[in-house]
Amino acid sequence: MKSQDIRSKFLSFFKEKKHSIVPSAPMVLKDDPTLMFVNSGMAPFKEYFLGHAQPKNNRIADTQKCLRVSGKHNDLEEVGYDTYHHTLFEMLGNWSFGDYFKKEAIAWAWELLVDVYGIDKDILYVTVFEGSDDDDKLPMDTETYDFWKQYISEDRILTGNKKDNFWEMGDQGPCGPCSEIHVDIRSADEKAKVNGKDLVNMDHPQVVEIWNLVFMQYNRKANGSLENLPDKHIDTGMGFERLCMVLQGVQSNYDTDVFTPIIREIETITNKNYGKDEKTDIAIRVISDHVRAVAFSIADGQLPSNTGAGYVIRRILRRAVRYGFTFLDKKEPFIYRLVDVLSNKMGDAFPELIAQKQLIENVIKEEEQSFLRTLDQGLVLLNRIVDETTGDTVSGEKAFELYDTYGFPIDLTALILSEKNLKLDEKGFNEQLQKQKNRSRAASEMSTDDWTILKDDAVEEFVGYDTLEANVKLTKYRKVTSKKDGDMYQLVFNITPFYPDGGGQVGDKGYLEDAHGDVVYILDTKKENNVIIHFAKNLPKDLNETFKAVVDAKQRYRTECNHTATHLLHQALREVLGEHVEQKGSAVHSKYLRFDFSHFSKLSVEQLRDVENFVNSRIEGKLPLIEKRNIAKEEALAEGAMSLFGEKYGDTVRSVRFGQSIELCGGTHVKNTADIWHFKIISEGAVAAGIRRIEAITNDAVKDYYSENNRAYFEMKDLLNNAKEPVKALQNLQDENASLKKQIEGLLKDKAKNIKGELKNELQEINGIRFLAKKLDLDAAGLKDVAFELGSQFDNLFLLFATEQNGKALLSCYISKELVASKGLNAGQVVRELGKFIQGGGGGQPFFATAGGKKPDGIDESLAEAKKFIE
Repeated sequence: MKSQDIRSKFLSFFKEKKHSIVPSAPMVLKDDPTLMFVNSGMAPFKEYFLGHAQPKNNRIADTQKCLRVSGKHNDLEEVGYDTYHHTLFEMLGNWSFGDYFKKEAIAWAWELLVDVYGIDKDILYVTVFEGSDDDDKLPMDTETYDFWKQYISEDRILTGNKKDNFWEMGDQGPCGPCSEIHVDIRSADEKAKVNGKDLVNMDHPQVVEIWNLVFMQYNRKANGSLENLPDKHIDTGMGFERLCMVLQGVQSNYDTDVFTPIIREIETITNKNYGKDEKTDIAIRVISDHVRAVAFSIADGQLPSNTGAGYVIRRILRRAVRYGFTFLDKKEPFIYRLVDVLSNKMGDAFPELIAQKQLIENVIKEEEQSFLRTLDQGLVLLNRIVDETTGDTVSGEKAFELYDTYGFPIDLTALILSEKNLKLDEKGFNEQLQKQKNRSRAASEMSTDDWTILKDDAVEEFVGYDTLEANVKLTKYRKVTSKKDGDMYQLVFNITPFYPDGGGQVGDKGYLEDAHGDVVYILDTKKENNVIIHFAKNLPKDLNETFKAVVDAKQRYRTECNHTATHLLHQALREVLGEHVEQKGSAVHSKYLRFDFSHFSKLSVEQLRDVENFVNSRIEGKLPLIEKRNIAKEEALAEGAMSLFGEKYGDTVRSVRFGQSIELCGGTHVKNTADIWHFKIISEGAVAAGIRRIEAITNDAVKDYYSENNRAYFEMKDLLNNAKEPVKALQNLQDENASLKKQIEGLLKDKAKNIKGELKNELQEINGIRFLAKKLDLDAAGLKDVAFELGSQFDNLFLLFATEQNGKALLSCYISKELVASKGLNAGQVVRELGKFIQGGGGGQPFFATAGGKKPDGIDESLAEAKKFIE
């Protein structure tokens, strides 16, 4: 059975069971601070489990893209070494929110696996929760045990502890016992030797869990205690890749048609064969897995970067690159070439792969090129560390610096050292790594109390589109403590005019005022699992009275100007550059806006001017805001509204129109484009391959910008003696400066020629080598010219020249090529060694190299030491 058919059969089965089939949510989460990525099928539905929203249908099924590479669920380092762990995987799941429970979940799981997919029931095992003796004092889940007895013999029903059979989404929140379904696909001979039930949950590659049925019936509080949930829920997750392995009769996920097309392409590109060598196989598995994770992430809008989720994606891709570099001997980019195969294979189920294919390829290729340059640089630095090492063990601290500062993989360091018969001080490295982790953990450590409920109000209404003030009641609050912010209080109201951080727009600030005029300042507003949360340093005195909630009108107005401007900018870019332009990210603040978009080249001055003029003409056109709230998504799209890849939309949406610009958007906007006053682009540049970024300002910020430019203009004019034509005067000054530079260069060349004649007479002969070490009053180019002039006239030459320029020291070493060959001398090694005396370093080719340093006083010592290389 093909993987496409396996997926469609699952969804069709649950559609017949009256489940709504929903598309996979984006992997990157926007409003859940506890998770960086969707790491399980239930993550997109947390708001339903927490009671913060109600689904349209209490029965849902889908196939969800999941990524397990950070936090509690982290499979990254296992990927490639076994045949069943992945970074990205599909989770087939069915959910019930207060509808059916254990009986139906178990019955339908059995029906689908045995009757629909045709899996032999004699290779299946199930587990149930055995109960716990800890503080929770939970009983055994006998209800689940009894339901399973109707379908499977009791010797195949196993009990499991909390680790395997009690599922929790985090330190707090909904949780409950779970029942796992395992499959034993070993050969008959292997089964005869060892009973399958003894291998369940023992990390055997052919005795694996394929489906987990979670029975959400408790809530874990901040103090660690459990309470019963008012409604019981079902959350199931079945590993798609593992299911394919079972149904396609193979022994590894990587032997299924989910992976084999990618693996075949890797074999073609690298001229390596899968299945012949263990190290090669691991590398091919790593790459075939990781390209999926990176491609889906980019398609969902998360580009590789140095922070947060972007750093995780970069780390995954770099892991793939280094396995290709080390074990497949690939020294040039190649992973991007796998995207075509991937999109052909999975594009029907996930159309974003096809729509974003060019972008994915561009970004991956650029990241590969960048990391390969890092590897080259790292190899040079590692060679320097090796040269400086005495004994047979390289310092763990030095290796950590290479890893932390330059991104050079530690396993590659260890491999190279072993080839040079050197050891790595792994203990020292791990100590430095742990120190870094401790620093990071301490900086981000946070404790969160349980919510204190004051008023039972399940739905918090946002009224901020229509008003900046409202009379509100506090419904619940909790205290949050972090090292960065200290004690903070999170407040939730029955209604709120405060817009929460989302869709690129920053959250509102403002204040709460009670009847006595006492004020509590709202410092930020965010959205967490569909709840709008207001941040304050202190609580109101009387928690139960009615407060006046007031949004900072000036900040909101400036932010609205910038948000509307991003919509007009998006329209302008598509008009000026073409319809290939798509929004790839935005940040809307009160002081500026930032807009990322797909485009293949730098914008010209004319294009930037055209974009500015387009936006400003819409501002001058006084276009009114036309919005439609709570309309069907399909209706909005039919009217021409633009939606964004990587955004999660509900069944109903809000459309925002200004003239011909129409987008799906939940943010706040001006009532008329005339309110923006003016739009000005401040900068345009590259973010990643195929992604450009524009930063711009509007309204008051533009006035300040022109005021500052005006001030700078008159200062410059004053420096030019109030020239009537300052531009022409400045050009004349530049021309004169260029002419003087040429004259200086000519004088220095003449000086170098004169010095060359003097230096010939100063050459010493030591052990058959013509030697000279001397400080000269020349710049770097002059030192090089003199060295190469002398090198063209003399054989067996060893020169070390030094100079001091602008408070910095510079060394240049020239060694005749015949000396490099016959004596094994190396100019790069010479300057690295002598660079210590000037507190610097450098490198170059064996016959010519330079070093710079910050200690000119060390020049004399470095010149004195040079002779030792030839004595």
